[in-house]
Amino acid sequence: MARRRSSGVLAMLAEAQREQHRQQEAQRRAAVTAQRQYEREQREAQRAAAQGQKEALRAYQQGREADAARRTVELEERVAELRGVLARGLGGPSFVLADLQRPAPVPPFDPGPLGVPVAMPDQSWYLVPPLTGMQAMNPALRRQYDEQAAQARARFEHDWHAAQAADRQRLHQLAQYRAQYDAWAAERHRAAAGHAEQAGRLAAELRAGSATAVAEFFDTALGWREDWPEGFPQDSVTVWDQGARQLVVEWQLPGFEIVPQVSRYRYVKSTDQESEVARTATDRKAIYREVLAQCALRVLAELFLADAEGYLDSVVFNGFVEAVDPATGREEQRYLVSVAVERAVFGAVALDRVEPVSCLLDGLHGRLSARPEKLEPVRTERLAEEVGTGGPLAAGDDDPDLFEMDPLDFEKLIAELFRRLGYQTRTTERSGDDGVDVIAENPDPVTGGLFVIQAKRYRKTVSPTAVRDLDATMAHFGANKGILVTTSGFGPGSRRWVEGKPLTLIDGPMLVQLLKAQGLPGRLGAAVPTAPTESAAPAAPTAPTAAVPAQRAPVRPTPVELSPGANAVLPAAELAELSVRFGSAGAEADLTLLLLTADGVVRGDEDFVFYHQPSAGGGAVTLHPKQRTGDDGVTESAVVRPLALPAAVHRIAVSVNMDTDSGATCGELRKAALEVRGAAGAAWSFRPPADPAVSAMLVAELYRHRAGTSDEVWKLRAVGQGWSDGLAGLARAHGVDVS
Repeated sequence: MARRRSSGVLAMLAEAQREQHRQQEAQRRAAVTAQRQYEREQREAQRAAAQGQKEALRAYQQGREADAARRTVELEERVAELRGVLARGLGGPSFVLADLQRPAPVPPFDPGPLGVPVAMPDQSWYLVPPLTGMQAMNPALRRQYDEQAAQARARFEHDWHAAQAADRQRLHQLAQYRAQYDAWAAERHRAAAGHAEQAGRLAAELRAGSATAVAEFFDTALGWREDWPEGFPQDSVTVWDQGARQLVVEWQLPGFEIVPQVSRYRYVKSTDQESEVARTATDRKAIYREVLAQCALRVLAELFLADAEGYLDSVVFNGFVEAVDPATGREEQRYLVSVAVERAVFGAVALDRVEPVSCLLDGLHGRLSARPEKLEPVRTERLAEEVGTGGPLAAGDDDPDLFEMDPLDFEKLIAELFRRLGYQTRTTERSGDDGVDVIAENPDPVTGGLFVIQAKRYRKTVSPTAVRDLDATMAHFGANKGILVTTSGFGPGSRRWVEGKPLTLIDGPMLVQLLKAQGLPGRLGAAVPTAPTESAAPAAPTAPTAAVPAQRAPVRPTPVELSPGANAVLPAAELAELSVRFGSAGAEADLTLLLLTADGVVRGDEDFVFYHQPSAGGGAVTLHPKQRTGDDGVTESAVVRPLALPAAVHRIAVSVNMDTDSGATCGELRKAALEVRGAAGAAWSFRPPADPAVSAMLVAELYRHRAGTSDEVWKLRAVGQGWSDGLAGLARAHGVDVS
């Protein structure tokens, strides 16, 4: 499945600006191509005329040699451009959000040569010298003079009319050029106003501490530059882990074909042909690996340079290419570059003096495919889909704030969590615990063993030292596995340390999800108020224990808010029935769902669920009628039963489309929100962007992760990308016959 760029509005505006730049480049290339075709035609005509003429033939051959030399220079310039990706990135301006709020300068109109009127002919230029003396008395000379004077007047009138016509043509072209300039300037002002408005909105959300805004800010920072070489995709997914203060970026890299196969051109006089000298495979591979390394370093540099407020403690970069798996024929992502780096480490690197491949591998301890031309993948760092959601992780006022919980109670809560997961657990005494807070035993004779668990109630990122200490503690106890649980997060150094070791790291968002899946309370940070359901009955009284905070009455949990590109694991208890509800105001939208195979297409038209076909999958997906919620508010809901879906269905695309007859776009949606609520009450929400460029949008996806394995789980991913041609485009993209 193709990656999608994150969907902030500023990112969309940046993409539109890049598209305009690409169109201008395409026009320039078309003009160059036409000029070269003209030159080739001229050379062919020259060659035909030179047959048998030594000097003319020599001139023709020199022209061919010059042409081959020019094309070789272009190849060298292209390679230099590829090898200058990092230098160009470092030399360009850093992204500053405040700059978008200032008026964009628009150069004044310059008519150029069209502003110069065509010179009108002067009649004095056409005067015939008059006859004098005896000449004037000669009839023959008089007739000759009259004829010459008449011809001169005719030439003058012809030239005057031609000049008048040329000037009218100039004025016509000038008017067209001025209209084009005015339209361009108006669009430039409109885009600048849109940039300023969205930048102001984003700045306000950043000040309010919105995790979604942080992800959008960095996504915009990456998408704003227009100086990447031609053919570089610049598509990415950015996800923000607020607990670890870490940004995870998945960046699409250019393919191996970006490196020219030809090293130079040469003209062979004897055959009158131009031949290509191939670039060696070793040279192409070296250039390509250098390009990949420079892409990673440049993206990291642009992110840290844009981070004037210091949001980032670390960045994970995973670079991939789109490729077809020869074994299955399916398109997939092959990760060729992966690196995780902390701010302090990256800040100590002098990027303008490094050798890119050595810097990536040795300086930053990243990974780069040894054979990228063969699409040989590397083991990735943390992927975007592995990042927990960045929204408020709270269920209500009764849930204890894990940050503020008594340390002993926190340890007992962790012990109870693992007890419910099937382990025999006990907490250790405060003194003499040798760095172990909970000991868990699995009695299974095959998969069981002794686990040592450390519970750290931190607000800042856990240091790698704590992880190394756990490794030593596990060896001291002779344990089979070590687990470090924290309310915060882990940096790249910690995640690198546990690779290949029997150690597991559980960060804050993952901990909250585990607690909720086992029916235990807990939140990170301030409470989010919730209201009980109308029929909520009081919970049965239970004897209070010191190990676990008191259970609360059933409430309707506040949805966890997903940012664009973020995903969440759906606990098994929620899968019996999922309620999918989309609500909005303003222009009316229709909810549609598509049942997709692993290839991202429907099995047939019967897998397309919409208002004319409200059910599919034998009733596993059912669409309900719309309901009015106010003066102009509308909600539409569907029920999805993942456990009842056929095994061939790997994904449910949840989309909305506008009324095609009205000409409305998704930019006219107000207060648009999608909510997914599970059978046990857990809920997730996503607010898709109001994108005026599309009239149908893939809002979210429900999909099988690790499908067909014992580790299969269902996940929810927020998307927010669409199609300009509405429902037809949405249907075609997923294999529905719209003919």
